[in-house]
Amino acid sequence: MFDYIIVGAGTAGCLLANRLSADPEKRVLLLEAGGKDDYHWIHIPVGYLHCIGNPRTDWLYQTEPEPGLNGRALRYPRGKVLGGCSSINGMIYMRGQSRDYEGWAAATGDPAWRWGACLPFFKQHENHWRLDQAAGASTQATAAFKAAHGHGGEWRIERQRLRWDVLDAFAQAAVQAGIPATEDFNAGNNEGVGYFEVNQRKGLRWNTAKAFLRPICYARPNFELWTGSLVQRLKLARVDGQLQCQGAEVRTPGGLEHVKLNPGGELLLAAGAIGSPQILQLSGIGPADLLTRLGIAVEQDLPGVGANLQDHLQLRSVFKVAGTLTLNTRAASLFGKAKIALEYALKRTGPMSMAPSQLGAFTRSSPDKPWPDLQYHVQPLSLEAFGEPLHSFNAITASVCNLNPSSRGTVQIKSADPAQAPAIAPNYLSTEEDRSVAAAGLRRTRQIIAQPAFSAFKPDEYKPGLQHQSDEDLIAQSGEIGTTIFHPVGTCKMGRSDDAMAVVDSHLRVFGVRGLRVVDASVMPTITSGNTNSPVLMMAEKAAAWLVAGD
Repeated sequence: MFDYIIVGAGTAGCLLANRLSADPEKRVLLLEAGGKDDYHWIHIPVGYLHCIGNPRTDWLYQTEPEPGLNGRALRYPRGKVLGGCSSINGMIYMRGQSRDYEGWAAATGDPAWRWGACLPFFKQHENHWRLDQAAGASTQATAAFKAAHGHGGEWRIERQRLRWDVLDAFAQAAVQAGIPATEDFNAGNNEGVGYFEVNQRKGLRWNTAKAFLRPICYARPNFELWTGSLVQRLKLARVDGQLQCQGAEVRTPGGLEHVKLNPGGELLLAAGAIGSPQILQLSGIGPADLLTRLGIAVEQDLPGVGANLQDHLQLRSVFKVAGTLTLNTRAASLFGKAKIALEYALKRTGPMSMAPSQLGAFTRSSPDKPWPDLQYHVQPLSLEAFGEPLHSFNAITASVCNLNPSSRGTVQIKSADPAQAPAIAPNYLSTEEDRSVAAAGLRRTRQIIAQPAFSAFKPDEYKPGLQHQSDEDLIAQSGEIGTTIFHPVGTCKMGRSDDAMAVVDSHLRVFGVRGLRVVDASVMPTITSGNTNSPVLMMAEKAAAWLVAGD
């Protein structure tokens, strides 16, 4: 019997467990279907290459064949380990734009989601490198920076530990193309170009398991963590005519367990934008037609469960370069690999300390856009796809994504078997608006590369190739080179009670079911304008405060 049962020890689940178990009178159980985060490649930043596509750390999901991607199906990585996606992601610290949260407030009718109301919950757990000196009185940080960022929390934010001449030149070229330089992407308006800050500590990945679980695992007798524990379905019952969550059926290494909630307790789904709708549907909460077709009794007809899937589709333009080093060059020989490994072992610097993308930029797909709607992830390397070898030639990758896609997809279970992966259909490039922005994004990339600051490297467009010039050609090529940037959200969206597609209210309570909330990226009504990990932490921080206060 527990007061709180948290399903999923990922980004949100780890923080929720920390905050809710702080009350010694509350018994807290955290369930994780994956294993411990004791695989060495999790902690070495470049090790994401060994974690994505690895059954030890990744659910190994695949999308359905995508019409917008010329029939291609994509690998769809999701963390299957303590820390969840924070253990295998790109480590980029990014909040998005203030307008994202103003939009959430409008969608839910709740001012608690406005930017100014969310900012304290970002700051609460942050530990920013620029605020390290003299208890936060850093000479490197302005008063405005201190007002916008936190210090002393568990979530470490650091600058990157290496630079590349070719990336510096790309940044200069971006400025020449009209994108201002910036040192802070996270003050509410992220327009600009600069190096990303990352969730690392002294050259090691800083995941949410380290930040929020390790300090409590052996220190709080009221807290239990079960790994290798897959939730089959939620236990639901009618009490006084009201559907109520009373616990869950869990497959554990020791057999089937029935975990139960104390009276007044709550179960918190934090299994992510794929896992949370899957568990709800398996439990009879979701679109009635889907559940009936699969022989699952309908407990609560919520058509929005598994709908509204949004993701950032990155278009990976590759440019051959000359007269400079890239990772393709540095890692091309055994000697080069040994030198990289030695630098990391001695200094925790060099290519093994780098995030997948070091340089970022936010800009507009056209001058008439009122805000930045494109994001760049620029890498001093190139390959055909993650998990494949680096190219044999010197090259960089400039990935551009539409920050605010209008395409919407679905996540739907295929059977009543919880071990079977659901059907994931992002529906990329399914709207005219998204196709137009894709073509404009590729043109914007070419405009940056054509600036004088980058000319010394003699750039030669390898993908998509300069032979593709028309909008029709560029849209077709977007389908060839486009891939997920691993930001699925929205499949259990929050909204008003009169929104037929809303799944949870503004306090993340599932409509029509007492004692059940969803706290993860699936509740975002619209995707944030940037990387999604840190916004999920903010949402979990806010949800924990509501739970502690009894709201």
